[in-house]
Amino acid sequence: MDTDTRHDPAPLPDRGTRALTTEESWELLRQSVIGRLAVVHDDAPDIFPVNYTVDHGTIVLRTAGGTKYDAARNRPVAFEMDGYDLDRAEAWSVVARGTAVEVRDVDDSIAVMSLPLIPWAEGSKPHLMRLVPDTVTGRRIRVSGGVRRP
Repeated sequence: MDTDTRHDPAPLPDRGTRALTTEESWELLRQSVIGRLAVVHDDAPDIFPVNYTVDHGTIVLRTAGGTKYDAARNRPVAFEMDGYDLDRAEAWSVVARGTAVEVRDVDDSIAVMSLPLIPWAEGSKPHLMRLVPDTVTGRRIRVSGGVRRP
């Protein structure tokens, strides 16, 4: 759900969809904690739910070794998160495309470890990944017949 209480989003046009500015897209990314990381693995697309945080214009996540790590590390990826605003009956979606870079520098690793990024799943998640986006886009969609808060 969209929890932005600082300002109301701009009104949607009559056809019900509005592209978000880069700043609006980043604001929505900052408000959520879970998204989906899209990678290519064995020549096929794959998507993984991940918790994340935003840090200095990048998206940071922790992971164990395995398919997600192998397919994302130093490769092009996409990251998507979305939500639904019950007060306005509007959905929104933000997509970031770029490269997932493993954090290896000691100072950067210490800085990332101080971020509010606690893995949800049990087990070791020793790999710190930073998605450095080339593009961040988003849109709001008026949902015809959408559910509203009572």
